[in-house]
Amino acid sequence: MELHTLPYVVVDVETTGGRPGTGDRVTEVAAVQVEQGRIALLYHSLVNPERPIPPYVARLTGISDAMVREAPTFAEIAGELAAHLAGRIFVAHNARFDLGFLGAEFARVAPTPLDELLGGSLCTVRLARRVLGHLPRRNLDAVCHHYGVRIADRHRAAGDAEATAHVLVHLMEDLARQGIHTWEELDRWLSRGTSRSARARAIPVASDGAEGA
Repeated sequence: MELHTLPYVVVDVETTGGRPGTGDRVTEVAAVQVEQGRIALLYHSLVNPERPIPPYVARLTGISDAMVREAPTFAEIAGELAAHLAGRIFVAHNARFDLGFLGAEFARVAPTPLDELLGGSLCTVRLARRVLGHLPRRNLDAVCHHYGVRIADRHRAAGDAEATAHVLVHLMEDLARQGIHTWEELDRWLSRGTSRSARARAIPVASDGAEGA
């Protein structure tokens, strides 16, 4: 499978906190399509998290309780969002975070687990660690600065997802210059010199969070 021909969906979520397992919920989600190097916003919505947004989170994201009060709940958007995700390669900057939150949200309201909808997943933090190993940090700000990508609306789902989509295109171009053109070649390259357990998760959910958002 040639990397540039695969259907990618780049996702970003904003949330009430960092732990879906302890009650934190999604407040905003965006999904951006990347196909053949072309980028298009597929879906964007505020989400009523059905719980208060902590003040420090509201200051960071600019998303307040008032903004989400009339927004749909995740249950109300799950079907439409799932249609945009189904069969595509899920991409995010710190994929474990976004997959964790969306997986928990879908588990509450949908019969099919999120990972069964997807055609695979890829973390741009992990990819940047290998492609841009010379950078001291690989958070979204640092990687966007390296590639000259402007983030239109930082810490909002659509702005971060679109920026990550542009980063993905640049990373794929760098991979091609290194002779990596297929999904199988990428998997082998990411796995080179790593442990068996690391190889098992090289593409699906790689990220430690420290270099994520």
